[in-house]
Amino acid sequence: MQDAGSILSELNDRSREVFRRVVEGYLESGDPVGSRTLTRSMTEKVSAATVRNVMQDLEYMGLLGSPHVSAGRIPTQMGLRLFVDGLLEVAPVTDEDREALDATRGTNEHDVTGLLDRVGAALSSITRGASVVLAPKREAAIRHIEFVSLSSDRALVVLVFADGNVENRVFTPPPGQTPSSLREAANFLSAIAQGHTLSELRGRMRSEIARRRQEIDLLARDLVESGFATWENEGEPHERLIVRGQSNLLSPPAAADELDRIRSLFDDLERKRDIAEFLELTEEGAGVRIFIGSENKLFSLTGSSLVVSPYMNAERRVIGAVGVIGPTRLNYGRIVPIVDYTAQLVGRLLNERG
Repeated sequence: MQDAGSILSELNDRSREVFRRVVEGYLESGDPVGSRTLTRSMTEKVSAATVRNVMQDLEYMGLLGSPHVSAGRIPTQMGLRLFVDGLLEVAPVTDEDREALDATRGTNEHDVTGLLDRVGAALSSITRGASVVLAPKREAAIRHIEFVSLSSDRALVVLVFADGNVENRVFTPPPGQTPSSLREAANFLSAIAQGHTLSELRGRMRSEIARRRQEIDLLARDLVESGFATWENEGEPHERLIVRGQSNLLSPPAAADELDRIRSLFDDLERKRDIAEFLELTEEGAGVRIFIGSENKLFSLTGSSLVVSPYMNAERRVIGAVGVIGPTRLNYGRIVPIVDYTAQLVGRLLNERG
């Protein structure tokens, strides 16, 4: 797909002005903009027929659409994207909006949750949209873990921390996982999670995996050295011990017991590898904490826009984000700098709190 700069370079001055005025008119009123309306505001004096021809060209390019026959035009999603990326003029944050956001500081220096609640409320009030606050990911002791399957390629992990805070993160589970395997992983992790952080749990799972792998190596060594079995993809996540037919020559009880034990250890190893991968994906997953706003936690709203900006810690590492969800006809020129200022404010306040 072409970027905004290359598409705009294909437009002459008249086409660019028609496009800009259609988008601005739509964002202001929410209604389609007609050619007669544009002729009264164009820089150069042109006829309505000329403007209609330009609008038809812009529609052919996919930048404008016509909701009804012989009606005016509105920007398409592609057109809005082009406008925001290439033509948007942002206004400075007003003193009134700045004061409303600065007032979220509060008095409790350690009440991070309260701060984020106040920021969300202020942002929603100022923008008249649904505010979204993605809280910093926590590295605190965990009390309980639960996985919820949302779709075939989407899952939610619910982390209940020892201090009572709850955090939800969305992630993409490894291929082939089922709701039952997610439940099994959650039950196992909840049983060993008490007092441990996510990083500590990952370390514990790595130790468990190494221990199981060592047990398998000890049991399988004699079989491999005797030529009765061979490794396939040794050391890889999908390794297998292939037992040859001549293993039937082993004394039946000993062979059966040893192979059953190896199978059991392999099953356990595979489960722990899956759980370790869940933990890794959980740590990487997007922290989703909605204080005020839409019921749709995945932000997949049709006909809606999300303006979001990350905030950083003192080391300039992204630790969360703030944003506003609203209709596609948001006042982007006003909303964008407000969200940007809010993100900088949150990062600064959180750094002050350590």
